[in-house]
Amino acid sequence: MKLTRQILLASAITLASIIAPRFASATEHVIEMRNEDNAGNRMAFEPGFLKVEPGDTVKFVPTDKGHNAESVDKVWPEGVPQVKGDFSKEVVFSAEKDGLYVFKCLPHFGMGMVALVQVGKPVNLEAVKAYQAAGKSKQRLEGEVAKVVP
Repeated sequence: MKLTRQILLASAITLASIIAPRFASATEHVIEMRNEDNAGNRMAFEPGFLKVEPGDTVKFVPTDKGHNAESVDKVWPEGVPQVKGDFSKEVVFSAEKDGLYVFKCLPHFGMGMVALVQVGKPVNLEAVKAYQAAGKSKQRLEGEVAKVVP
């Protein structure tokens, strides 16, 4: 009986030592939804590219009104719930699975309002490179993809 308790206690400590660091080191990142970014680009997420680790969160903050943040479903990693934020409201994305996550502002997507979040390894890089975004978003997304870390 005593040996069983010791084994259970050792198992619990081992499990906690594996799980706890992941949650203890989770970081919250902020992307602003803006009418103009620091480089003078109109209708932009600031920053437009962000590299995070699994377990982190990304908060999209409406610095200027009239924007939202939502997933681009054609290149969204499989098995991850889509994101669709309301206009002028904060949106929180929980980065749990490796991949590249493309976000858009629905009314300003054609004007280039796109953001790319890399979570861990870019397992869907080829799909994102092959995606043909609309209007000015194509050029901005290509610029953000160039920042991806293998």
